[in-house]
Amino acid sequence: MSDRPTITGLNFVLAVPDAMTTARWWIDVMKFDKLRDLGGWVFVKRGRCMIMLGSCPDAIPVPDLGDHQYFGYIEFDDIDAYYEEIRQGSVDFLSHPDDKEWGMREFGVRTPDGHRVMFGQDLENPLPPQD
Repeated sequence: MSDRPTITGLNFVLAVPDAMTTARWWIDVMKFDKLRDLGGWVFVKRGRCMIMLGSCPDAIPVPDLGDHQYFGYIEFDDIDAYYEEIRQGSVDFLSHPDDKEWGMREFGVRTPDGHRVMFGQDLENPLPPQD
């Protein structure tokens, strides 16, 4: 055991116009599970990654954020299998699975709200299976 604390989860907080509408997309299209509905906040989760969606109808529109539309990089142990799982849905792919010179196989997606997220797999240092 290391003397350093271990990260046990990866969570993102997103301001969206309507949390429930965005959560439905994450659940139906991106195959995440609904975890909690707190009235104005909806949490979705897959594996150790949770996305906390907050209804913020008066927030800066995501398209106005420019390069700050990117919010995360989510790693899978089999990125091609995940891509196949979601590719028939209403997904706005920014890119399709491709091996990168930095040792990742990855693709990008734009959410209906305009946020951009990358999904990848470490080809050089695969993650061990997790619960």
